[in-house]
Amino acid sequence: MHIAILTMTFSLPGCTSLKEKRQRMGGMHERYGRNPAVAVCESGARDSLDSSEWSMVVVGSSVQEVDSLCSEIEDRIQRTVEARITDVVRERL
Repeated sequence: MHIAILTMTFSLPGCTSLKEKRQRMGGMHERYGRNPAVAVCESGARDSLDSSEWSMVVVGSSVQEVDSLCSEIEDRIQRTVEARITDVVRERL
């Protein structure tokens, strides 16, 4: 069993309310939490209007499987979320 934590920090320029922030982040839980190998949570900057941090715990039977899933998540987020990614950290446990 291999585990990685993928933490992504986002900048939300021009965001004026928590409601707008939640709309712009666009259902991260629903999109990535459906996969039984991924757990998702908003891990930081919860009350900040102009930034957000999300962490995903990714589990797989091999390092390659975990790395592939982390890369797939990063790519999909870059294409679908209305925010700038300011930092990406991958940790293997």
